[in-house]
Amino acid sequence: MRQVGVVGCGLMGAGIAEVSARAGLDVVVAESSTAAADAGRARLESSLNRAEAKGKIDSAAAVLDRIRLVTDLDALADRDLVIEAIVEDETAKTELFATLDKVVESPEAILASNTSSIPIMKLGVVTDRPASVIGIHFFNPVPVLPLVELVPSLLTSPDVTAQARSFVEDTLGKKAIDSQDRAGFVVNALLIPFVLSAIRMLESGFATAEDIDRGLVLGAAHPQGPLALADLIGLDTTKAVAESLYEEFKEPLYAAPPLLNRMVDAGLLGRKTGRGFYTY
Repeated sequence: MRQVGVVGCGLMGAGIAEVSARAGLDVVVAESSTAAADAGRARLESSLNRAEAKGKIDSAAAVLDRIRLVTDLDALADRDLVIEAIVEDETAKTELFATLDKVVESPEAILASNTSSIPIMKLGVVTDRPASVIGIHFFNPVPVLPLVELVPSLLTSPDVTAQARSFVEDTLGKKAIDSQDRAGFVVNALLIPFVLSAIRMLESGFATAEDIDRGLVLGAAHPQGPLALADLIGLDTTKAVAESLYEEFKEPLYAAPPLLNRMVDAGLLGRKTGRGFYTY
């Protein structure tokens, strides 16, 4: 797979495009508007310039030359692999996969989702090629974190899973783990209840945000506390994953706490808005 498409150029989409281009692949990134594409290019330039300054790549300009930003999904017609990285919303994703099924021409092409919680089966069945649909879930920041979850549905062919593994490990140099097609997959099914528990602890007045996070960093050797991590993930994304988990399993530990719901309603989404559990 030498020609890769990415839909969405937010934090995750830009990161996926960057690591693909750094691996020497030809990358087309589709965004919803010119303004969003411009913001995506600025995000890519900033990240690549930092990588060049740290000596991680030889030339930011050379990597950028392998990335083309467009506002028309038809530009993805010739891609070998298309990775969806849009908002964590089931309706939006299923509509996109139905469109990609018609746009991407090669019957051998793989359609992948970077979803962190939505079952892959729900995306595959809206296409005429469910055997070619798979979850390839990266972690933020994509250029730094080595892990990728591979999530085939019951209908994904073993050959597609093998190709996705080769792309992740041999081409991108990352490490893949396998997950069943369950909401949250491996990491978020473990991580999100932990984060929600920290939010409930804060909400109840049990401890301050600073002390909750300091306790996990200094007492459990976590690189950052759960509330700071929620701010990094984005509180809207945290809420969306929690809702997908609760919808799937109906376990109380997956239910979003009222404080999280109110913060999302208020637009206090963490680092990306400048304020969440902390002010940035």
